[in-house]
Amino acid sequence: MANKKMYDMIAPLLMSQESGTISAPEYAIESPRSRVQETLDFIVELVKIVAICASFLIVVRWFLFQPFIVKGSSMEPNFYNDEYLIIYELSYHFPKVFKVFSEDNRGRVLIVHPPTDPKEFYIKRLIGLPGERVRIYDGRVTIYNDTHPDGLMLDESYLPYGLQTFPGNSEEVTLGLDEIYVLGDNRGASLDSRRIGPIPVKNVIGEPVIRGWPLQRIGFISR
Repeated sequence: MANKKMYDMIAPLLMSQESGTISAPEYAIESPRSRVQETLDFIVELVKIVAICASFLIVVRWFLFQPFIVKGSSMEPNFYNDEYLIIYELSYHFPKVFKVFSEDNRGRVLIVHPPTDPKEFYIKRLIGLPGERVRIYDGRVTIYNDTHPDGLMLDESYLPYGLQTFPGNSEEVTLGLDEIYVLGDNRGASLDSRRIGPIPVKNVIGEPVIRGWPLQRIGFISR
């Protein structure tokens, strides 16, 4: 058996000697050009992956979610200064499609640009819907609309017990069809629609859905 294996190994060499040539094992030699091409292909694929990831992040950042840091005490005790929030935006890019300014959404917390300074961001609570009349009297907020022509006094359970709302510059305002009325939860320390007037619907950025900081308050934000 050993002799047969030895013969199988040297037989090709003997045959090549008879023909005047010596065969040797063949090795694939990679050319420098093929190595360069492989490198270029890798770079192209890497660029594609980076471009796809960047496009995804841009869509998420500008149309779905964005970060927001609370400044001031106008929403205490529900939101405190320097809290880090994640804002959901998509529905507010298409308010009529998603019906974000309906009766069911009254009381939601919103991030808005004030009409006095479109570069600023305020966090406030949605009180008056488009087309409604808002009246602040005797420390309470009353809403007048087609469903409640005689007025609906809001039950604002999200406010600290006993807190009263004072009218500020005006105690009654009628909203346009593209306007909303917002108030801060800390009514005595909030710059809101009582002072700056109604907020155009187009100035609404979104609503906070996640609290990312401080550590002891991390979690989803209930509507």
